[in-house]
Amino acid sequence: MSSVTSAEDMYSVINEASRLVGVPCSRDNIWPVLTAYGDVFTEAGIAFSVSTGESLPEELDYTITVPVAFGDLYATALSNGLIAETGHPIDTLLSDIQARVPIAEYLIDAGVVAGFNKIYANFPFNFQRVSKLAEIPSMPTTLAQNAKLFERHHLSEVAMIGIDYRRKTFNLYFAGLTDEYREERNILSLHREIGLPEPNERWLEFAKKSFRFYATLSWDSPKVERICFAHTPTRDWDPSVLPVRIAPEIEKFIKGSPHAYGGQPVVITAAKWGTGGGYLNLGPYCQLSPLMRNILEQLTGTKL
Repeated sequence: MSSVTSAEDMYSVINEASRLVGVPCSRDNIWPVLTAYGDVFTEAGIAFSVSTGESLPEELDYTITVPVAFGDLYATALSNGLIAETGHPIDTLLSDIQARVPIAEYLIDAGVVAGFNKIYANFPFNFQRVSKLAEIPSMPTTLAQNAKLFERHHLSEVAMIGIDYRRKTFNLYFAGLTDEYREERNILSLHREIGLPEPNERWLEFAKKSFRFYATLSWDSPKVERICFAHTPTRDWDPSVLPVRIAPEIEKFIKGSPHAYGGQPVVITAAKWGTGGGYLNLGPYCQLSPLMRNILEQLTGTKL
């Protein structure tokens, strides 16, 4: 496919990806998001993702990078009716992060069915310690309450924060994972302390090979709601290493997803684990921003 340079191009690509994965695509759900952030597409990074197990997904998510120079992403979402101000601390979390953390790039995330969901603040060259992030005024006390838990399990450096306005939760994306973190006893202990079901052998082997870990927290509960283990993005995506089988339609979508660079699509695979057990998140990259390209080339060791 050719590069995405406009909102219309972006809609066309989303429509194609939706058709491939079997999710209904409505212009009414997608167009308000694309026009709100319509000046960013020329050099935007774009990724699709589906959450799935053996059944077919009901949603296709799309994520778009936004340069820092764009301005206030939260105000843009408000003024375009993508979210509403609620009086909840989540309303000021992004601005509080901006005042304290050197952000390299933003991302927005939306669902083809559900609409606008999240704003991410990405700082891959300025990792932040959990203890410092816990001092941010609008952060829930949940983060400070779990800081020692993360530290005990060798999770200390955060590279990105995702704010989910629809669910009123946020994600911490941990980087710099060590061999101590990847030890089986550490991962099992983490599950037990959080109160999550113990993973079976295939899920555990997947978790031990993760290059990123993220945790979902909220303002309403002191517990970590969900954890996720992400593998290094790869061109040589192999469904046989997944901890569960996926539907043939999903495999076909991942391998054939539209992308504006040569060769096979770069895919990131993540295993999510909550109180109900585990499921997968599969994300093929569609287009690469300069920052995304730089990071992925370092991770994959190949020119993109």
